[in-house]
Amino acid sequence: MTRVAPIPETVTIRVPFRVVKRGGRKEMQLPDGTAPSRRADSALVKALARAFRWKRMLESGEFATIAELAEREGIAPSYMTRVLRLTLLAPDIVEAILDGNQGPEVTLAQVLEPFPVEWKRQFTRG
Repeated sequence: MTRVAPIPETVTIRVPFRVVKRGGRKEMQLPDGTAPSRRADSALVKALARAFRWKRMLESGEFATIAELAEREGIAPSYMTRVLRLTLLAPDIVEAILDGNQGPEVTLAQVLEPFPVEWKRQFTRG
């Protein structure tokens, strides 16, 4: 059996990018000027969901204290307190996180650090 069409030459495609850690996982970062499709940061979304769930459980009276809830969840009360603080984020920041449009300064590690409770002072907005 013979081929009619010749085998094409090898094609090499170069895509400039760098790998960065974001929210505990690795992500490709494209060069400036390119618009990557944004996906929600699953670590941030999960932390937000936990924060609002835990807040609801405390407010409902299901658990009397953070320590009691933390013991039930099997985590340190200090970690729970840091995550619960996410319920104080400005609504536009929460929405941006859920849409995957948060700025590069909004990472899980960053939002678990103390931040101002005044919405206007929270994280830089573009």
